[in-house]
Amino acid sequence: MEGEMKNFVFVWTTVLASLLFCRKISKVIAPGTTRLLAFIPVFCIFFYLPLLLTAVHLCGTTSFFITWLANFKLLLYAFDKGPLFSNPRLPLSKFILTACVPIKISDKSQNKKTSTQVNGKSDESQANGRRSEGKSDESQVNGKSDESQAGGASKKRKKSPINYSVKFMVFVLLLKIYEYGDQLHPLMKMALFCVHIYVVLDVGLAMVAYLARAIVGFELEPQFDEPYLATSLQDFWGKRWNLMVTGILHPTVYLPVRSISGRFLSRDLASLPAVTATFIVSGLMHELIFYYLGRLKPTWEVTWFFVIHGVLVSVELVVKRAVGGRFRLPAVVSGPLALGVVMATSFWLFFPPFLRCETELRSCKELVAFMELVVRGRFVGPNDVSCPYY
Repeated sequence: MEGEMKNFVFVWTTVLASLLFCRKISKVIAPGTTRLLAFIPVFCIFFYLPLLLTAVHLCGTTSFFITWLANFKLLLYAFDKGPLFSNPRLPLSKFILTACVPIKISDKSQNKKTSTQVNGKSDESQANGRRSEGKSDESQVNGKSDESQAGGASKKRKKSPINYSVKFMVFVLLLKIYEYGDQLHPLMKMALFCVHIYVVLDVGLAMVAYLARAIVGFELEPQFDEPYLATSLQDFWGKRWNLMVTGILHPTVYLPVRSISGRFLSRDLASLPAVTATFIVSGLMHELIFYYLGRLKPTWEVTWFFVIHGVLVSVELVVKRAVGGRFRLPAVVSGPLALGVVMATSFWLFFPPFLRCETELRSCKELVAFMELVVRGRFVGPNDVSCPYY
């Protein structure tokens, strides 16, 4: 445990040093290919660092925050785009937090910031440009689809403390149910695990966002928008599930691929390979994170999970365009149908490699070891304790 913590400190010290390097180099190298080449050593370092960690919680969060999100944000920053770019430049603390934490500053905070500037227009015009780009995407299918399919953000409601309190109570209830795991059908366990992952991610990322808000003083957008209320696969992936990922994949994958495919296909058809490419990249990044967690040979099941959903969302878009709004399934039908498809394909392709890593058992042992440190003040390794639920 002590060795893991030393590695964790080394990893994040390296991350901070790398981000300082990128920020410094951006002052002397103009945006473009040359700056991108200068960032390549940092990309390689960020891909390597999770290999120094073995704990599920430390390795999982580091690989997601750094190998995926930070690398993609730096890719955009190399061309003076994305959340790390601002005019005037972001203060150092905000730059580092935005780079290595899955947060997105809300439009309300951006507008508040621009209203206090002397020129009063630079950041606002940049934000308006992004919104205009989003509107042009949205106008392609029923007024909103392309933006939602590949990372456009919907208007999200600010969640109340009661919302998170209920989810925390659900998590506690799940822990109690796990005590009777031997009596549960495997499919029921899998369904409960779906709820478990959603609750942990939603509440956990909300806590990270709260800490970041306390430091940077900005209002932050939630990472999830009640995905159980989704009315379609397009709505689930584009507007409700893990919005930080959809938001970062939109400018890094979806827009470039759509621009290229637009040279050969019509405007409507050009979005389809862009959607599929976005899901493929997401699948490959999930596959990489699963490798970090278990160090097992990839089986590509997770990648196929996202490929299938990319195809299904593309088919959904084609059907919507074909009917042109003349027919729409009631939400009471389309919602459960979409969630059923997500859960069924998760049981088939997403969870098996996740469970082969014994992620749930290892994470449980790590929490028990952490509680030993907090309550009794002694370091114990996760392998030296037992999990009461598995």
